[in-house]
Amino acid sequence: MSLRLSTVILPVRRWHEGARDQWLRAEELGFHAAYTYDHLAWRTFRDGPWFGALPTLTAAAAATERLRLGTLVTSPNFRHPVTLAKELISLDDISGGRITLGIGAGGNGFDATTLLKSGEEPWTPRERADRFAEFVPLLDRLLTEDSVTYEGDFYSATEARNIPGCVQRPRLPFAVAATGPRGLKLAARHGQAWVTTGDPKLFEAGTPEQSREALAGQIERLGKACAELGRDTAELEKVLLTGFTPDRSRPLQSVDAFVDFAGRHQELGFTEIVVHWPIPDSGFAADESVFEKIATEAVRQLS
Repeated sequence: MSLRLSTVILPVRRWHEGARDQWLRAEELGFHAAYTYDHLAWRTFRDGPWFGALPTLTAAAAATERLRLGTLVTSPNFRHPVTLAKELISLDDISGGRITLGIGAGGNGFDATTLLKSGEEPWTPRERADRFAEFVPLLDRLLTEDSVTYEGDFYSATEARNIPGCVQRPRLPFAVAATGPRGLKLAARHGQAWVTTGDPKLFEAGTPEQSREALAGQIERLGKACAELGRDTAELEKVLLTGFTPDRSRPLQSVDAFVDFAGRHQELGFTEIVVHWPIPDSGFAADESVFEKIATEAVRQLS
């Protein structure tokens, strides 16, 4: 299977002051998809401009024609399945069926506590996993059924109407970000793709070889989760969001460096590699001319 190359465009620029041009350029360069983070604020960017994911994707859908678009990723930290489903159906319609929903359990820090009351404790990893386990199946129903009534531990819906549904049938694809057993089961049951950033424990002190070994283990566990459901793991796209592995800066140093990095991960079973659009003076700084050469030349070498 040929390897797909996609990009993440962080929502840090005003639409008419460069952001629109980035999304158009992503399409011109031939990227398979362009994603954006769905956060209220994020890391070193939290004290600067940061725009909403779904309005940004709506604008990108109107400006582009072929490029797939999506979140990488949305989480329950500040989303409710009922309102999210309505927005996604609208976005899928506007884009002509080009939307992928990247979805994950979320984490602590940054914007995870923005909606909490003063003094309220952030969700523990278990609580996030519990919410995610309810969020994903309910969202699946909301995107595939005309009317949904549901009452759970965390979310409810009373005759939530979602007519006419998605352009993509039976619904737009889910790319489920997961590494733990519960999340991998959700990916196996509900996902059309699976997303990982690698093993966070290796981010600072790990080696590239250790990272690839950890990723191979994740893919193996995904395969077991699929097998338990009687599903072929080959049905799921396997997406690596780069920038969070020990060799995070190397892939964008040159076309050859990227081809080597991507080829080694393609051998593990990954079908899509996602690189961040360069942002000067940040952790995602890179030579934009090299980035564009990678977009136009590297995929041909990997096909």
